[in-house]
Parts: sequence; C-alpha cells; structure tokens
Amino acid sequence: MAFLGAMLSLISLLAAAGKGDSPQAAAQAASPSPDKDAALLEGFRHVEVASVSDALEQLTGKKMYMTHRMRPIFTTRFAGRALTVLLKKEANHDPDALKGMLHAIDTGGPNSVYLMVVEDGADIAGMGGLMGTAMSARNFSGAVIDGGVRDTAYLQKIGFPVYALGVVPSTSVGHYRFAAANIPVTCDGVPVNPNDFIVADRDGVVVVPAGAAPQVLQLAQEMDFKEHSMYAHIERLKSIEEAVAKFGRL
Repeated sequence: MAFLGAMLSLISLLAAAGKGDSPQAAAQAASPSPDKDAALLEGFRHVEVASVSDALEQLTGKKMYMTHRMRPIFTTRFAGRALTVLLKKEANHDPDALKGMLHAIDTGGPNSVYLMVVEDGADIAGMGGLMGTAMSARNFSGAVIDGGVRDTAYLQKIGFPVYALGVVPSTSVGHYRFAAANIPVTCDGVPVNPNDFIVADRDGVVVVPAGAAPQVLQLAQEMDFKEHSMYAHIERLKSIEEAVAKFGRL
C-alpha cells in the first residue's frame, strides 16, 4: 500500500511538472518547506544510496545513478541540493573566463552540492584546494565533478568530500570558459536540474528529482529496513532464497 501511495503521489507531481514549466520552475514548485526540506536531507543522509537508486528505478523507470567512474577522493557520504555549473572548452587568455564559476560558489551555502560539468574534461581538474576551501567555509555538503580534481591531499586534510572522474594535476585556466550556473546539465550521463537532491556514499552518486524526493525517500527507507532485517535471517537459516522469498528484497 505504501508503494502504491508513493506511485500515485509521484505520478501527480510529475504530471504537474510537465505542464510546460521550465525545469527550474518545476523544481521550485515541488520544493518542500524548509522544515520538510531539512527532514528530507536528514533522511537521505541515513539511507543507503543503493536503496535510493532502486527506489528511483521502481518509481520512475529511470536509472539516475552515475557510472563507476564517479568516485570519491576519500570514503564519505552526504546529501544536499544541486548547485549546477557548466564549463565549456575554449582556449583563451581572458582573466575573467572563469569568474562566473567562482561567483557560483559564493552564492551557495549550507546543504549545497557543487555539481560541475567540465566539457570533455576527464583530464582537466575542475576544482582543487582553493575552491574546496571556499565551499567548506560556506558549509557545502560536498562536490560532484564531471571532470577531474586536484589538491586531493589538502581536500582530505580539511575533510571536504569530492566525487570526480579522476585525480589529475591539470588546470582549467586558459582552457575553459564559464558557460552558466543553475541550469539543467547532464553529469556523467545523468540529467540534473538545479535544486535536485544529490545523494552520495561509498557506492556512488544518485540524483533524486526534487519533486519525487518524498516518495523516493519513503520507498528507499522501506527497502533499507527490509534489507537490514534480512542479514540476521540469512545468517540464522543459511539460506538467501528463503530470505528473499520472505522479504521480497534483493
């Protein structure tokens, strides 16, 4: 019954979001009150990302997880709201080419997740220690970079969590130009709108559309409860078949 209720609520929200509104407007319209937002973030911080991914696929029919290439620079977990940034590849000598990238950081705050797409940038460091220090000082939840990252020793020292496609010593200065912030982007193959929920742990990164967040969290928590209950059952009976038949979770 809980799953059916979640499905009906989700269909209603997605239908409302599809009446011609922009992705930003749809996300804002579906955004919960501050108290509910805080409760959602707290819930996502304590649920397994694998369960969030499974819940999303069941409710929306979409795979909203990033690939195996998106890895953390140290073991971590976080949840927050997407602050999106796009860099376009362009050789230049413009000292202001990346100014908008820095301004975007200074507009973020607690619970922001800096989600940057570096065009064709697997071997370009989209961020490093300076940007990470600013995000940490502003209490960002973390960063997800569709590109590379550098200064990882310092980022680990200050405890600022970053997921990226790899660790490289390169720079974007002189090679890229800031394109836009707070726009829809595709990060490691996953569509992301500003203010979507970004949930990450050692298994990877999942994007939860803002309008679907309450239903996704509810189902993910139910999945977590079932799975965690199954461990003792499997150990006691020494049978995974019986546990799956009893709990309906795999």
